[in-house]
Amino acid sequence: MRSISKVVPMQSHIFTDAHMDAPEFVAAARVRVGIFSSRSPDPDHDRNEDAAAVFEIDENRAVFALADGVGGVRGGDLASSIAIEQLQLAIESGLQDAKNLRACIVDAFENANRIITEKGIGAATTLAVIEVDSGTVRPYHAGDTEIIASGLRGKLKLQTLAHSPVAYAVESGIIDEQEAMQHDDRHVVSNFVGSPDMRIEIGSSLSLARRDTVILASDGLTDNLHTDEIIEMIRKGPLDAVMKRIASEVAHRMHHSTGDHPSKPDDLTFLVFRRTE
Repeated sequence: MRSISKVVPMQSHIFTDAHMDAPEFVAAARVRVGIFSSRSPDPDHDRNEDAAAVFEIDENRAVFALADGVGGVRGGDLASSIAIEQLQLAIESGLQDAKNLRACIVDAFENANRIITEKGIGAATTLAVIEVDSGTVRPYHAGDTEIIASGLRGKLKLQTLAHSPVAYAVESGIIDEQEAMQHDDRHVVSNFVGSPDMRIEIGSSLSLARRDTVILASDGLTDNLHTDEIIEMIRKGPLDAVMKRIASEVAHRMHHSTGDHPSKPDDLTFLVFRRTE
């Protein structure tokens, strides 16, 4: 396992309380990353509780992250900001100590969990992280922020399991995805940063093929689009068009509920990147 280089300074792009009209793009680890983040259309919702970041370690390695402050819990925006801040600090510390990147990410989860819990205000957040290293990705997560990877032809190559009772019910075959999208407890999260019992799920490393696309998304997206819809939108087409299409369709769903499609107004944040080399 490689340690973090001491030579090249990290480039950080952090997005908190964002209300974008159009996606933004940054380059990191030989990929172009699209970021979109917008506040919930709910008029009573005055802050975006999602936070996202792109940290470029060197020309081959990067860390992408998304934290979604737990809705309805005091201090959700503070918790998500702390999670991203601790990730930045842990990686920067690793740059000084030549620590491996996986250890830095785990430290960030644990430090954020301790700081948020010690505040004692009931704040909490999800946190999902993608470690990118020379065309391979490894997912880390706590909560229901999802990471999905698709091939050019729509093959599902990676999907993290949301830490929620409803997601576990789908995984075990008790209910299907359509029933889950309409379930009364869809919003319940059973594992998050800000809990004494927080659990970090670390996935296996996945080598991306050329034209594979990865999306990291808050539940503002996954509560409004089915997995097969997400895959169909991300698998092909210019990244700019992909980003705009997703943002437009989710905004439409949030405002228009039908029997066939879910509708849940919420903050919306997602990052998309594709291997092109």
